[in-house]
Amino acid sequence: MRTVTAAAITDAVAKLCIDANLRLPEDVRAALDRAQRSEPWHLASATLELLQENLCAAGQQELPICQDTGMACVFVELGTDVHIEGDFENAIHAGVRKGYGVGCLRKSIVADPLRRGNTGDNTPAAITVHLVNGDGCRVTVAPKGFGSENMSRLGMLKPADGVEGFVDFVLETVRLAGSNPCPPTVLGIGVGGSFDKVACLAKQALLRPLDVPNPDPYYAELERSLLEKINALGIGPQGFGGKTTCLGLAIEAMPTHVAGLPVAVNVSCHATRRATAEL
Repeated sequence: MRTVTAAAITDAVAKLCIDANLRLPEDVRAALDRAQRSEPWHLASATLELLQENLCAAGQQELPICQDTGMACVFVELGTDVHIEGDFENAIHAGVRKGYGVGCLRKSIVADPLRRGNTGDNTPAAITVHLVNGDGCRVTVAPKGFGSENMSRLGMLKPADGVEGFVDFVLETVRLAGSNPCPPTVLGIGVGGSFDKVACLAKQALLRPLDVPNPDPYYAELERSLLEKINALGIGPQGFGGKTTCLGLAIEAMPTHVAGLPVAVNVSCHATRRATAEL
């Protein structure tokens, strides 16, 4: 049994909140580079170049890559042989509070969805914990801005809709979103499970690097085909047209009820942020 202290979790989460907001993951940056090199439409290419300049400026000046520093979505893979010394959830919230304070990051969380009222420190975090074998503790912070989150959708399709209905739902989601989520986007797609589980699948899909396909060849090919169809829509960077509407997507699937076909699409903008630490 290995012990991880609450203080270590707080420090790690604080650092991850800052890192995720200041530096784009390498796989997303590489996808932007490829998109700019291959984009034939001049206005689209120029827009991608501006996005790249913004990323460089953020890195050089230690500023957030996006003005919306997001809701702190914290994913933890916790080994069953790990003992947490202290209050686990409060340690994560304290880390978010510390990271958003020290990093001078925008605080966007309201205490109540209807009565509003900013909490002033970007807490509480949205915490997802998965128990895994071993004595490891892997923490990922993925700040999620709501310009893109608001463009996400969940649908309870009929089994008869099949893969065609699934594809149509994803394409319709991108069409309806248009320029609102600051394309080019990254999509996390969940299929299967139940009403609540499919949304979690879609969110978790955004954690997979863009250069890592689904291990199931069927879904890997579906990812490739969907990306091609989405980029053929012509929405383009910031909605100005072109072939770069989506930088990449990931599909995560799980078993579901014989009478159901739940689908969720979690939309993220080109500044898809995440940072991970092993404790």
